[in-house]
Amino acid sequence: MANDAESSRSGRSESALPPISFEFFPPKTPEGLVKLRAARAQLYALKPEFCSVTYGAGGSTQDGSFAVVSEILGEGVRAAAHYSCVGATRERVRGHLAQLKALGCKDIVALGGDLPSGYGGGVGDFRYASELVEFIRAETGEHFGLHVAGYPEIHPLAKSPPADLQAFAHKVKAGANTAITQMFFNSDAYFRFVDDADALGVHIPIIAGIMPITNSSGLLRFADKCGAEIPRWIRLRLESFGDDTASIKSFGLDVVTDLCDQLRCAGVPGFHFYTMNQADASVEICRRLGA
Repeated sequence: MANDAESSRSGRSESALPPISFEFFPPKTPEGLVKLRAARAQLYALKPEFCSVTYGAGGSTQDGSFAVVSEILGEGVRAAAHYSCVGATRERVRGHLAQLKALGCKDIVALGGDLPSGYGGGVGDFRYASELVEFIRAETGEHFGLHVAGYPEIHPLAKSPPADLQAFAHKVKAGANTAITQMFFNSDAYFRFVDDADALGVHIPIIAGIMPITNSSGLLRFADKCGAEIPRWIRLRLESFGDDTASIKSFGLDVVTDLCDQLRCAGVPGFHFYTMNQADASVEICRRLGA
């Protein structure tokens, strides 16, 4: 009866959990690498569709990123390598595509990327993610599954919401198979984005990017940097907890689980968890959703 009451209060459905995936970044220390391996071992129990691996601004940790991709593939899990336009030349991309093929990687997350402050590596041959997608398709045909980014709350550098949607549609039509959204905490923003994309003829799966809330200051700082909106009520609650990490984590689990449940009930095609190389919060959210 207690479980029934809890389910009734939360409004959670019993519908199946959609496919899930996880994002990692390459650690900079041996200790970080050990912790990442332990986190992956926990998350693999949830049977992810794939795991993606980012790299630092300007390609600063790209070698480490490819090494983690290789490890994930060696563990029998599908891996997606991030690749951005920043500093990328056609010759360099060709070399990296050959390297990823040799590793057995069949998925790439193609991004425009942010030009880091003071970056002196040159802008490269690609201005937009659509150009990178088009080039990878021309070079490798259908070998790679290509994932691109979507912005339910509008890309921070977009000239206007319609311009942002057109840019999204353009890179999808250049050859993307799926899209993964920037993190968000307002389900209506995601639903509107999907509807607007559909109206432009974009019919690929748009996977919801999910950021577990485990740290207040880090989340707020990251959101401000990437242009994602933290609803005022969430921001104020987080600020009210101060340094009470237990309350922050408990509140965060409730908020993100409810968000995922709203999306699941509406038929979202998948969840992509931004893990920050940690497993506990993602595992618990999925457990609450019935995984």
